[in-house]
Amino acid sequence: MNPTIFDTHEMNALRDLARKFATERLAPGYRERERTGVFGKDLVREMGGLGLIAPELPEEYGGSGTGALYSGVIIEEIARGDFNFGYINILASLNGQILNRFANPEIKRHWLPRLTAGEIMIAIALTEPRGGSDAANLGLKMERAGDYYIINGEKTSISAADQAAGAVVFARTGKSEDKAHGISAIFVPMNTPGLSTTRFTDMGQHAIGRGSIFFDNVKVPADHLLGEENKGFVQVMQGFDFSRSLIGLQCLGTARQSLIETWAYIGERHAFGKPLAAFQGITHQLADFDTRIEGARLLSYNALWLKDNGLPHVAEAAMAKWWPPLLAYETIHACLLIHGHAAYSNELPFEQRLRDVLGLQIGDGTAHIMKNIIARERSGIKA
Repeated sequence: MNPTIFDTHEMNALRDLARKFATERLAPGYRERERTGVFGKDLVREMGGLGLIAPELPEEYGGSGTGALYSGVIIEEIARGDFNFGYINILASLNGQILNRFANPEIKRHWLPRLTAGEIMIAIALTEPRGGSDAANLGLKMERAGDYYIINGEKTSISAADQAAGAVVFARTGKSEDKAHGISAIFVPMNTPGLSTTRFTDMGQHAIGRGSIFFDNVKVPADHLLGEENKGFVQVMQGFDFSRSLIGLQCLGTARQSLIETWAYIGERHAFGKPLAAFQGITHQLADFDTRIEGARLLSYNALWLKDNGLPHVAEAAMAKWWPPLLAYETIHACLLIHGHAAYSNELPFEQRLRDVLGLQIGDGTAHIMKNIIARERSGIKA
């Protein structure tokens, strides 16, 4: 697989570094982390020490001050070794840029260097039991009380809810009829009194985990507000275009690795006196997926390139969010079938990869929502 047209010498060096870490340090423990349900703090710190977490953040906070393309190169390679480890990159880049843009200087100085060093994770707390795809339909209440905000309610389906040290929380500060224009965002340390978490039992993504966050009169300093009151949804949600593009590459990295392994397998495995690679029913199927994955990669990298150049990329990011997760699932599924009975067990990583990528056909915006965004951007009709 050749480098993309966006590569420079520097990006190639970064890709090689990320690939080496993913191959040697992440891939061997992929299935074990599935069993334990945790990443391993030392391994996360090692990734941070290599500069592989949120490189787009300023150097003063431990980043490299690079563009979004660099983050895409990293996450694609990380996901080749461990799909779930890519979530560390997603959460760090999404929440890192939110804090860097909207948080007060003290919060940035305290939290961002720890984030890029791999010492902590920060969750994004948006989804609620009654919401789901209707992201602006929030019931979590946040009321001003002097120099503090008091938060009550529940967030659900939150990635890394029980592993994160802090969370970017969206809550309603205006009237319910205000919809998106009555929502604020605030940074909440997870050790704040009155806050508790649970973890769900899911079919995949066990190392990152997913659960609920409960707020019982949680008292947060008012200077932890991110953006303006009642404008948090409109202002802060803009960062999701970045994470959607990264999610596309996260899924494609795992799918590409499955294809690479399957191309090698069909050259070694024999049936009816011939290698499987002699049968066009197999090779044409893989060639088809290989072609589409290359196209989806360019689509995802294009969205990041547009972001780096200050150009509109809302529709392109939505495309990168809905198509690659579906394509990755279909690709891994085909690779599993070609490997046969061994891949149906946990002897090989395909069944876990299949379960892991499936979650991103749901989380962070379904295909239907992404297609609505694309239609809105292309047609110019905002309703």
